[in-house]
Amino acid sequence: GELSGGERKRLVLDLLLNSGADVLLLDEPDNYLDIPTRVWLEEQIKACRSTILMVSHDRTLLERVTTKIVIIEGSGCWVHGGSYATFPEARARRQEQLGDALKRWNDEERRLFQHMKMMKTRAAQNFKNATKANAAETRWEKFVAAGPPPPPVADQNIWVNLRGADSARRVVVFDHVSIGDLFLPFSDEVHFGERLGLIGPNGTGKSHLLGVLGGTLQPGTGSVSFGPRTSIGTFTQINDRPDFRGRQCVEIVRDRVHDDEKSMKSLARYGLAGAAKQEYDTLSGGQKARLEILCLELEGHNVLLLDEPTDNLDIESSEALEKALDGFLGTVISVSHDRTFLGRLDRFVMIGDDGNVYSLPDYDTAMTALAAPDQVAGVRLAKRLT
Repeated sequence: GELSGGERKRLVLDLLLNSGADVLLLDEPDNYLDIPTRVWLEEQIKACRSTILMVSHDRTLLERVTTKIVIIEGSGCWVHGGSYATFPEARARRQEQLGDALKRWNDEERRLFQHMKMMKTRAAQNFKNATKANAAETRWEKFVAAGPPPPPVADQNIWVNLRGADSARRVVVFDHVSIGDLFLPFSDEVHFGERLGLIGPNGTGKSHLLGVLGGTLQPGTGSVSFGPRTSIGTFTQINDRPDFRGRQCVEIVRDRVHDDEKSMKSLARYGLAGAAKQEYDTLSGGQKARLEILCLELEGHNVLLLDEPTDNLDIESSEALEKALDGFLGTVISVSHDRTFLGRLDRFVMIGDDGNVYSLPDYDTAMTALAAPDQVAGVRLAKRLT
């Protein structure tokens, strides 16, 4: 009862993976784990002798530990006999094969139908062809009764259109900022167009720092200032929006576009048309996350503060968000433990367990620093104030 959420989850996973059970069922075992713990989880899964059936949206984890993938889509499911690394190509091939098989079925159905019509015409002219006409009709009817093969599965079309806008070159200035005893005072600048990742183990103060940027918390020391023409939009990790509670999705969106038809079209782009009349409180975690991102889009901010934006998103929605951020005209500051998402960011600020704050120039350096924090090859931003 005295453990943090991450410590509690690691304890349960450690017990399960070393239990010697024949079969383990793991539902999102990676959720809310920091990156060092996710790497530990990968190693534990690889070493575990149990058969593991796991639900996960962590693409890096799926690439590194899975040996088979069961995909539930359309009206059934199918199996890919490899890891997620080869899954996108396998699915594309399957979609193509399904399309080819359906085309062949349609061509054959037309051929059998035309043959039956021709034989019936001949039978009308000469009764000796009646037997052949009946046989052709039976063949066509049996073929149609057996039904066509399944069609290609309709993709989940999530279209995120984060436009943004120009701002001053210097977007954020951190001046000797600290929060309680979470980390040492540090100074840094974030410039227009940067994609900055805030990383580090759980409990080091990353979300608190986003809270300072979003204006919901005050720094313990120092100050945070924004450049001119900046508009701040925040995505919350737990999708906790008091202003959304008790309201229908379409009402929340209508506040931002002031038109019913545009509201429904916007919800449809995010796969939320069917939930338009649902109240926010009844939505799933993924639906809440998509609605919050949609609101950020419609509000038109040019600085986005994203706290674990992909945590509750399925893979297709995560990829749609990542694609939108690539074309976003503005600045992104994000806390995330999703390594695939982090791989698309420009640079990183890492807060260590010891309170030190480092500037890391790229993804590879950041992952190395998380794995070996005592050997960080980055610029130390934090300074002890005397």
